[in-house]
Amino acid sequence: MTQEAHVTQGPLTTEAGAPVADNQNSETAGVGGPVLVQDQVLLEKLAHFNRERIPERVVHARGAGAYGTFTVTADVTKYTRAKFLSEVGKQTETFLRFSTVAGNLGAPDAVRDPRGFALKFYTEEGNYDLVGNNTPVFFIRDAIKFPDFIHTQKRDPYTGSQEADNVFDFWGLSPESTHQVTWLFGDRGIPASYRHMDGFGSHTYQWNNEAGEAFWVKYHFKTDQGIKNLTAEEAEILAGKDPDSHQRDLRESIERGEFPTWTVSVQVMPAAEAATYRFNPFDLTKVWPHADYPLIEFGKLELNRNPENVFAEVEQSIFSPGHFVPGIGPSPDKMLQGRIFSYSDAHRYRVGINADHLPVNRPHATEARTYSRDGYLYDGRHKGAKNYEPNSFGGPVQTSRPLWEPLPVAGVTGEAATPRHAEDDDFVQAGNLYRLMAEDEKERLVNNLANAISGVTRDDIAERAINNFRQADEDFGKRLEAAVQALRG
Repeated sequence: MTQEAHVTQGPLTTEAGAPVADNQNSETAGVGGPVLVQDQVLLEKLAHFNRERIPERVVHARGAGAYGTFTVTADVTKYTRAKFLSEVGKQTETFLRFSTVAGNLGAPDAVRDPRGFALKFYTEEGNYDLVGNNTPVFFIRDAIKFPDFIHTQKRDPYTGSQEADNVFDFWGLSPESTHQVTWLFGDRGIPASYRHMDGFGSHTYQWNNEAGEAFWVKYHFKTDQGIKNLTAEEAEILAGKDPDSHQRDLRESIERGEFPTWTVSVQVMPAAEAATYRFNPFDLTKVWPHADYPLIEFGKLELNRNPENVFAEVEQSIFSPGHFVPGIGPSPDKMLQGRIFSYSDAHRYRVGINADHLPVNRPHATEARTYSRDGYLYDGRHKGAKNYEPNSFGGPVQTSRPLWEPLPVAGVTGEAATPRHAEDDDFVQAGNLYRLMAEDEKERLVNNLANAISGVTRDDIAERAINNFRQADEDFGKRLEAAVQALRG
């Protein structure tokens, strides 16, 4: 779809609205003389140009997004009192940002990397952000390890490149990563497009109903376009030919009217069952087998409108796992707890303290009523209203009803490992995933991992990495060891 030509709407002006006489030539001291500092059109243009970018995200820098609609397709009111889920057929506007994790803003789309799946619901009770990935698990279970993990994925401070030594040294010393690494180097490690991959909330969240009953839930977004992936060889060619492949595919499909959709389901665990469940239900490196907690379908997500300006609406969009609405809340997942702080803090630094005032971030179905004032880019929205509470001038007041149900806690403070349940270890689910694969899938997984590990310069790092997969499945480790040895000579 081509854009219509814009009709001229009057003279070009400066940022202050004054008409611009000449936008082709700078003002000089005589013909051929030096440029004058009084040329405010030139200085304003250059100064603005120098400031057209904000710091890119440390992670998930490379992304694309689209607006859409979420429609409730089944009654889930016995689990949650969230108003946007209150009746079948109800629709809520959304904005979804896809991304890669490790690459910078100019990195190619077709790379082996998890994909961010960050979804904003513009509900009548405020914005609800569900900040997930295209994998149901993650590399680590405690947020205190997150900066170290990301440092291994980004450019080495000495070489300026991503280093296999760093990647596999960390993974080898962090055996809880084995499950996610098996996902990442399998067939789904390089989606063919954003439209052809699933999304997951990944973390465990709380739903609570009008009666005050609490449930633990996991979100699943199953693509209706079908899963399509790229082989390592296909991705290498595509990344070189078209670095914007995923972003372009998403935009053009919506322009054609081929709106991508996902079927939305949830796994529901009664809160009382968490303590004795065979896996720790709050461990981000684990899944809940569907045989234990089947998927309950409850919605349809459709993307149907492209952003008009990528910078304003994709780059400046902000998401936080701490943006909840009544009826939905957090869990004791230690990664989730850390992200609740770190994501909001990152946006306060990167976009500014008033980033939530921007059109893509502010509530669309209600109004934000706070006592926060001033700061960078404050838009004066509160006018003369009081900036303190309590007050007797009719300002907004608290509801006295928490968004989620409280949790009982006990014990002493201290640095504690995530609790282990009956069948918890760092390898069991990675081994289960491997054994579910067809023979050709296993072969590609082993080859992908072997090619990556073969770039490690130290034998002890390579052996430690291989040993994690050996503990997940003996055949997995044996085949991987042989493949790495063949490549390393």
